Parts: sequence; C-alpha cells; structure tokens
Amino acid sequence: MNDTPGWASPGSAPSDGQEAGVPRPSEPIDGSGPAENWSSMQPPAGQWSPPSTSGNGPGAPPPAPGWGGRPQTVGWGQPPAAAKPGVIPLRPLGVGEILDGAVSTMRAHWRTVLGITLTVSVIAQVAIILVQRYLLPEPASVDPNATGTEALRQAADSMQSSLIYSAPSTLVTLIATLFTTSMLTVVISRSVVGRSVTLSEAWAEARPRLFQLLGLTLVLTLMTAAIMAVGVLPGVLIGSTAGVALALLGFLAATAVIVWLMVRFCLASPALMLERQSITVSMRRSAKLVRGAWWRTFGILLLTWLLTLIVTLIIAIPFGLIAIIMDGNGMGAFLTGQPTDFGWPFLIISGIGEVIISTITYPLSAGVMALLYVDRRIRREALDLELARAAGLPGYDTRS
Repeated sequence: MNDTPGWASPGSAPSDGQEAGVPRPSEPIDGSGPAENWSSMQPPAGQWSPPSTSGNGPGAPPPAPGWGGRPQTVGWGQPPAAAKPGVIPLRPLGVGEILDGAVSTMRAHWRTVLGITLTVSVIAQVAIILVQRYLLPEPASVDPNATGTEALRQAADSMQSSLIYSAPSTLVTLIATLFTTSMLTVVISRSVVGRSVTLSEAWAEARPRLFQLLGLTLVLTLMTAAIMAVGVLPGVLIGSTAGVALALLGFLAATAVIVWLMVRFCLASPALMLERQSITVSMRRSAKLVRGAWWRTFGILLLTWLLTLIVTLIIAIPFGLIAIIMDGNGMGAFLTGQPTDFGWPFLIISGIGEVIISTITYPLSAGVMALLYVDRRIRREALDLELARAAGLPGYDTRS
C-alpha cells in the first residue's frame, strides 16, 4: 500500500455537481493519473463507514474494530469509537478536534515542525532586519503644529512612508508563509494517518508545488486589491464630503465581499498541495467544499485568528517593551512622539520575539486549514475510507 494518503481527487470529484447524500458513480482504477489512489467502490457521499452487507456474502469486508464512520449500534446501544490512526479520529470533526489536531501535530512531529518554522522564521526575520536597517529611507517627519494644507500634506507623506516601510516586511512574510504552509501541509497530511515525515521528505514533496502556491497567493491578493479599489476609488475621485462618505461605504462593502471570497477560497491552498491541482481547479474545489458550510468555516477561521492574535500579543508586548528600554536612542524619540530611529538592540530583540511568534502561529494556522479541508472532504466525499486504507486499518483494503 502506498504510504501517502489518496489525496488526489478523481477526474470528477464527488463535490463536482453532486451534493452530500447523492450516490457517486464508480471511478475507474486504471493505475494512472490521480484516480489510482481512489477506490472504485466508495459509498455515497456522507456515508462514512463501509457499506454493510447482510450476512457474510461474497465481497463483504470484515468489520473494522473501533471504526466509527456512520455509527452502528453495538452492545448496549453505544456507537463504536472512530478509528484514530493519527492526530484526528477518522470521522467528521468538531471545532475542538480541528484545533486539537493542529496542536497534536506540533507535539507529535515537533522536530520536523520546529525545523521548518524555526528555520524559515529566522531567515525571514534576518532579511527583514537588514532591509529595515540599510535599505529603507528615513521615516517622514511630522510637525505637530502644522495646520491646514500643510498638515494634510504631512499626513499623506507619513502614510506613504509607512506603506514603503511595511512593504518589504510584508513581502518577506508572504514568502515565508508560502514555504511553511507548503511543507507543514505535507506534515499534517501524513500525521492524519499516523505516519511521520522528515524535513527533507516534506521539502521534496512540497517543492514542486511552490510556484503554483505563489501564483494562487498572487491571484487572491490581486483579487482583493481590485475589489477594494472598485469600492473606494469612486469616493476618492469625488474628493468632497460626499466623496468621503461614499468612500467609507465603498470600503465597508468591499470588505464584506473580500471576507466572503476569502472564506470561499480558503481551502484552495490545501487542495492545490494535496490534490496536485491547478490554481483555477483548486479555487473551484475550495468553493464547492465550503458550499453549505460558509458560516461554520468563517467561525473556525475567526476563532483561529483570535487565538493567533492572543499568542502574538502575549509575546510581542513584553519583547517590544524590552526592546524599547534596551535601545536608548529610540526611547527618547518614542516618549516625545518624534519619528523613532531604533538601533540594533531594538531590531534584534523585537526580531527574536517575531521568530517565537512565527514558530508558534505558523503550525497552528496551517494545521487548522489542512484539517478543515480534511473535515469537509470527509463530510462530502467519504475521504475517511481512503484515509483508513492509507493507514492500513483492517477491512478497508478493497483491492485485490
């Protein structure tokens, strides 16, 4: 049996035009293409346990002890527990189980996870520090006594300076996120079926998908920028008080549309990595997997973001205060409200804090996203059967 789970979807995925509960046609198993990892005898979508047959007729698979897809009454009217070969039980997951699975992956495969996140975080933070220290221009000075046109001009210059200052760090963070997400998704996909993966194996499997993952990120980024421009630009062009109100309304409307689309396409990244699909196909897969569960998906992502924010604040605040105190040059400017010119002590100490934050939050975010993808496919496509076969559970290898 192949050690890798059968992530690749068949030519016509169960969610492509079929809702849960509608029988799926059998897929040919010819040993070529992505369909080779799928069984031609999968049950209808939403049926999580192997199809039962009366008696011991020919072809009836033996029951799997401890397996709980769609529970059947056993003994005292209690359903059997779901099989758990890895970090999650092979059945539809609750919110707590998704979060617990992400944390369990960090604990069970801490060497690989730490090796990925710590290496990428250190390299990214060193690059950000060097760019901030040597390449970025001095921040624009602001006169607190300026009024009228001069105050507006200084505010515009300050905003432009802030955008320029944050652009390199945003770009470096984006690239670091691509590397960590791609490799951590591989680690999590193996941990679901109880298999370990080394750092070199994760890199070898993730490397061919990096450029497509970058393309997906750029597509989503450009989509966000275009929607925001359409919402805000008309009000900005008008320029009057009515234009400001129109820009505000446009901003709120654009934000709502962006949030809806980002949730709709949030599973495109794991679909691209695990199913080896193209960018457009991965976006369609995500939209169909999220269909009917938008609010649940939004709630899980919001909860994950809040947990990430809490961890960030717990670590960033003390490190930031220590960095300001240790940097004598920037302390005076910070207290007087002048443009800060922090030196090496501030950059190094705050950089250490950022590395710790990234090392903790990267696996959590990637784990939730990958396990949410697994949960949606279990609910819609009975992926638990393929995972059970990949894990070597008895009674689920239907191939001769």
